[in-house]
Amino acid sequence: MKLGLQIPDFTWPGGSARLGADLAEVSRAADAAGFEYLAVMDHFFQIQDVGPVENDMLEAYTTLGFLAAHTERVTLLTVITGVIYRQPGVLAKAVTTLDVLSGGRAMLGIGAGWNEEESRGLGFPFPPMKERFAMLEEALRYVRQMWSDDDGPFSGDYIHAERLLNVPQALSKPHPPIMVGGGGEKKTLRFVARYGDACNIFDGPDLPRKLDVLRAHCEAEGRDYDEITKTAYHTLDIGANGEKAEELKTELRRLASLGVDAVIGSVPGMPDTRLLDFFATDIIPEAEGY
Repeated sequence: MKLGLQIPDFTWPGGSARLGADLAEVSRAADAAGFEYLAVMDHFFQIQDVGPVENDMLEAYTTLGFLAAHTERVTLLTVITGVIYRQPGVLAKAVTTLDVLSGGRAMLGIGAGWNEEESRGLGFPFPPMKERFAMLEEALRYVRQMWSDDDGPFSGDYIHAERLLNVPQALSKPHPPIMVGGGGEKKTLRFVARYGDACNIFDGPDLPRKLDVLRAHCEAEGRDYDEITKTAYHTLDIGANGEKAEELKTELRRLASLGVDAVIGSVPGMPDTRLLDFFATDIIPEAEGY
């Protein structure tokens, strides 16, 4: 099993004046510790489960570019970009740029989006859920074409483009991996089977059923279920001094037994990189054997 570090909170003790230096230190430590993924949220206001809406929040793709400059091996992504935030051409170009400048380490995490408060706050369109899912499927078709040899036109219900030129192309082949985030059983997991390279599902009681649903969608789509990287979101809490490490290991073993390939989550206590050192010596080496 692989682990991924998501950084959802930037309200750190040093404040914004130290945020760049602290974030660089955390990213280097995560890279050295052996985390497979390094992720940020794609939000503009802080979300309720993490902290007050007024807490610090950095724009995702600018931040990923910064993280790329301070790491060497870790895969960089958002968990998860809302399709309503960016035109698919801009999104594909941003991920391509990240991939090229990081030496082929970009991944696209994308979903239908859900945060109405920040969308209305900043003036982003926030169409009904049915329309957001239609936009998501169209964006998935668009980015896959933009990362192919077909630079011809694209015509959909929401986007009409004359030429999907993308130069330079991404270094990742056949394209940067696409993670479709969410556990919706009728549409999201079907999109994973049809368009995705990875899924990201919250670690909850219904996770085993959702993996079974994904397998069924793969069978319907003629897709090899084992080709898809199954990731689950679970907070990587080892306690302030590692006292919860065994509890985390137990949960990671359970998830691995369900067929989860990677667990992505935040590590409470950032930017204290001593916690990441503990992952390097105690958690990640053992998890790789699960």
